[in-house]
Amino acid sequence: MSDTQELLKSIKIGAVELKNRVVMAPMTRCRATNEHQAPEQKHVDYYTQRASAGLIITEGSEVSKKARGYPFVAGIFNDAQVEGWKQVVDSVHADGGKIFMQLWHVGRTSLPDYHDGQLPWAPSAVNPETELRNDKGEKKQTVTPHAMSKEEIKQTVAEFGHAAANAKKAGFDGVEIHSSNGYLIHQFFNSQSNIRTDEYGGSNENKARFYFEVLEAVKESWPENRIGSRFNPSLHGVFGIEGTVDTIPFFDYLINRLNDYDLAYIHLSEPFTDVSDVNFLESDIAKHYRPIYKGNLMINSAFDRESGNKVIKEGYADLVAFGKLFISNPDLPHRFELKAETAEWDQDTFYSQGLEGYTDYPTFEEQKAPTI
Repeated sequence: MSDTQELLKSIKIGAVELKNRVVMAPMTRCRATNEHQAPEQKHVDYYTQRASAGLIITEGSEVSKKARGYPFVAGIFNDAQVEGWKQVVDSVHADGGKIFMQLWHVGRTSLPDYHDGQLPWAPSAVNPETELRNDKGEKKQTVTPHAMSKEEIKQTVAEFGHAAANAKKAGFDGVEIHSSNGYLIHQFFNSQSNIRTDEYGGSNENKARFYFEVLEAVKESWPENRIGSRFNPSLHGVFGIEGTVDTIPFFDYLINRLNDYDLAYIHLSEPFTDVSDVNFLESDIAKHYRPIYKGNLMINSAFDRESGNKVIKEGYADLVAFGKLFISNPDLPHRFELKAETAEWDQDTFYSQGLEGYTDYPTFEEQKAPTI
């Protein structure tokens, strides 16, 4: 029907048919409190409640112990985690949903507390100069990380490959490579966090090398058309990353090169901070990259129903990923369909460990039901 909202139209991304273009964005929620850092019943409930999304992208899932940087994150590197995620995937599928796993390594955005006192790994020994919490909830300043050797780079690429294979075992519909937001892969992209002088630093091709090696490792388990990648080209002043004059030219090179691949999608974020006065960064990411990228383009960051429909209608994106709105509105596509009001989220419970602010947000029907 011609009056169907753009967000509610079906779409095929690679090998996967989606019932709508409302994507649940990947969001760290810190709920894996068991000894294995594995998903449990609360994770099953949380994701299943949101199975009406065209696509769910899981919270970033650590590809190895060395990938850690946040407390209580459900990883994808041991058998208990694979089994826990399998329960999540089976339940989402039973409810008609599609779900990709986001593969995550934080690199230098970590603390020695997560690594038995050892330094986090990064492309170069450059401190992100940011504050993080350890698993006891204590705030600490980051340290100067350990610059990865070529052998350690090779090991980390293999860990991404192993994690991707585990995601396949768990039954996911696909995977998203977290190449964004100042974490390990993004650290290779940025000329301040990556000051290497070998084949992993310097030129655009060299800075992109680690990413493409990871992509090849993931492809050992997944066809290209079940792989997505997330990027944040104009990240500036967040997670220890500052944009530079060569930032946008690098991402132009990278995203244009991805036209040679048959990915399910690329997932781009609009700037997290106001970069309108930073003349070498882009303020409108979807508008800038739509002419460059020929495949499915997903856009994210502070969209609502109106702006989400608009960005698709204008042809700048094919899908829109919603984060905080999906936390507080488990039935978000239904609310969009009704053009109903959306519930507010409680930021205080984003990273707490209990059910409050996790699985207790009501649907629109539950919210409107009379109390007895």
